Amino acid sequence: MASRLRLPVRFVPQIIAGRDIHFWFRLLGIDSFPSGRWREGEPAATVLDTGRYAAALAAGRPAPMPMFTAFAPEGVLAADGTPVAADSVIFATGFRPGVEFLHGTAAVDAAGRPRQRLGVSTTVRGLYYVGLSGQRSLTSATLRRVGPDAAAVVRDLERHVRQSR
Repeated sequence: MASRLRLPVRFVPQIIAGRDIHFWFRLLGIDSFPSGRWREGEPAATVLDTGRYAAALAAGRPAPMPMFTAFAPEGVLAADGTPVAADSVIFATGFRPGVEFLHGTAAVDAAGRPRQRLGVSTTVRGLYYVGLSGQRSLTSATLRRVGPDAAAVVRDLERHVRQSR
C-alpha cells in the first residue's frame, strides 16, 4: 500500500499590515496571476491563520490521532495494527485527496478519485469526504470555506449513525 507523508500543519499569518492577505492578493493582482504555468512540484502545505486554528490545535482540539492504515471489519486499523471501532470515516482531504489505500475498492474510480456526491460516498455506506476541490463550491478545498461542506456531511453522518443504531 502506498502511503503519503503527512506533514505537520504550517501556519502563515492571514493578517498582514492590518489587512487580510486576500485584500493584498486582490490589490496586487496575485489572485488572477496564472502561477500554475511557472510553479513546479507540490504546492506549499500551509494554512492561512489569524491565530484561531493554531490555538485550537495547541489546545488539543481536535485531539491528534495518527492516520489509520487500513479498513477492518470492526472499523479501521491503527498504525500499530490495533483495531479501532468506527461506524463512519470522514476524510478531510484538501484539494488533493490522499486516499491511495482505497484504490482497488468500490470507494474510488479507476483514476483513484473518490466516488462521492457532495462529500457522501456513493458506493460505501458511512464513508465521507470534506475538503475536496469543487465538492460544493469552487472554494470547497480551502480552510476558510470548508465549513458549509462539513456541516452538510455531518447532517448526513448523523442520519447514518441514527439508522445504524
